[in-house]
Amino acid sequence: MRLVLEGVSVGYGAGRRRKEVLAGVRAEVASGELVCLVGANGAGKSTLLRTLAGLQPVLAGRIVLDGRELGGLRISERARMVATVLTDAVDPGVLTVAEVVALGRHPYTGMTGRLRGNDRRAIVEALEIVGAQDLANRRFAELSDGQRQRALIARALAQEPKLLLLDEPTAFLDPPGRLQVFELVARLAEGQRLGVVVCTHDVEVAARHADRLWVATEGRVVEGLPDDLARNGTLEAAFGGTYRLDPETLLFHPRRRPHSPTASPAPS
Repeated sequence: MRLVLEGVSVGYGAGRRRKEVLAGVRAEVASGELVCLVGANGAGKSTLLRTLAGLQPVLAGRIVLDGRELGGLRISERARMVATVLTDAVDPGVLTVAEVVALGRHPYTGMTGRLRGNDRRAIVEALEIVGAQDLANRRFAELSDGQRQRALIARALAQEPKLLLLDEPTAFLDPPGRLQVFELVARLAEGQRLGVVVCTHDVEVAARHADRLWVATEGRVVEGLPDDLARNGTLEAAFGGTYRLDPETLLFHPRRRPHSPTASPAPS
C-alpha cells in the first residue's frame, strides 16, 4: 500500500467563495506506517483527513492510492480500500457491538446485508485484533468511551482496508485510554500492514508513537520524523511558541518568564 499526496490543496467552497486552508501538500504513507497529523486548532487537520476520506472534494492536486486516484474510484471501491473512524457521535440504537462491527462488511454484502462465512470470520477477527471479543454481545450504547472507540476501530477493520483514517480518536478518553488507543493503532499499522493516519491534538503522545508526523502549520504541511521536527523547531512553532518543546522527551513545558527585579523599599 502506498498513499501519495501530490500538491494537494484542501478547503471549502468554489469560485470566489473558495477558501483554501492547506495548499500544495506533498506527503506519503506506506504499508505498516503510522502517521500522525498534528497542528493547532484551525490549522486544517480535520479538513485534510476528511478530504482523504472522500467526504470533501480535493481543491487542487491528486490523492493516489496504489497508483489509482481516489477521486476516480466508485464509492464501493473506495470503501474496500479506505476505512474511516470520525469523531461524529454514533447512535446505533439497540445494536450489539458485533452488529456494529458487522456494518463494516457493507461494501461486500451490498444492499441485502446478508453475512456469509467470510464476513463472519472478518467480524470475529476484527474484534479479536482490537481486544474486544468479550464485548461482542453487549449493546454498543452501554459501553464506555474507550470501549466504543475499540468497537468503531473494529468496524473499520472489518472493511479489510489498506488505509485506516482516524479523526481525534482520543478526544473523550482519560490519559491511560489515550495511550491505549495509540498503542493499538501502532500495532495495527505494523501487525496488519495497514497505512494509518491519525489526526490528533495529542501531539506529545503522537510524537512518541508515530513513525512520521504531518504538521499542519501556516497553510501547509511539513512532513518528517518526530525527532527531527522536534529538534528543528517545527513542532514548537506550529503551536505558537507559548510552550517550549523538549526534543529529548517530546514534552511541552511552560516557558520561564524573566523575573522582574525586586523593588527597593521606600525611604523612611
